[in-house]
Amino acid sequence: MSGWEPWGPPNEEDERPAEQPDWTQPSPPDPDAGNYGWGDYPEWPAVDPSSSEYPEYGQPTPVPERRRSHDPLGRLFPGLSRNTRVFIDWVLTIAGAIFIVVGLKFYVVNPYRIPSSSMEPYLHCARPGTGCIGDSSDRVLACRICLTFSDPSRQDVIVFNTPKKAATVCGEGGTFVKRLIGLPDETVKEDLKGFIWIRGPNSKHFFKLNEPYISAHTRELDTGHYGQRWKVPAGEYFMMGDNRSESCDSRQWGSVPRDNLIGTVFFVYWPPDRISF
Repeated sequence: MSGWEPWGPPNEEDERPAEQPDWTQPSPPDPDAGNYGWGDYPEWPAVDPSSSEYPEYGQPTPVPERRRSHDPLGRLFPGLSRNTRVFIDWVLTIAGAIFIVVGLKFYVVNPYRIPSSSMEPYLHCARPGTGCIGDSSDRVLACRICLTFSDPSRQDVIVFNTPKKAATVCGEGGTFVKRLIGLPDETVKEDLKGFIWIRGPNSKHFFKLNEPYISAHTRELDTGHYGQRWKVPAGEYFMMGDNRSESCDSRQWGSVPRDNLIGTVFFVYWPPDRISF
């Protein structure tokens, strides 16, 4: 045979060239792949679908996780209709909001309106009320929880429930807002010019109280208590208004027990032009 001849269908009588491999027999084993005999092949390792390591011949397609519902009511009560779940969700939301507001009001902060001029000019009441200089009454927040963890300090502005005598002397009682002047076991006196002096429980001397919130004109008008003094009982506090001549306070109806204190005023939130700490 010389040259190239067309390759035709195999014939049993044809002799294939010596260099042509016999396609009916398996390929000889690769000496580097292991000591395998004819027809012996390595077995593929079993695949664990839960394992993150797979043989190089491929990885099975991961099964996507079933997405969980973001509706907690849907998970708790799968049998409820969507409209029913929406209704229950609104009811729980409103009830939760009311619970938070009530909890804040009774245990953290409480809002109050200033009805009289007893704390002018520090806190305004609305004209045409007597002595009022504001266009509207100030609204303030009192920190209730502050008095849970500590005692009030001198000159703090305090919201408190008045003793019963206040309703008789002042014509009204209930909730007042005044400035704390005298602490328990102290002696408070007002001199002949309207200045306030304090003597501690273990002291023989008075010290003059610095009150930059009181104007000279306000002191001159407060002549009704010149020369008087008051002893503050243990566990009680002596309250006075900044507008001394218009304030019905501890000078008339006595000191306030610790349990009557509600909170410390720390923020004016209304009107907008009066917002301040």
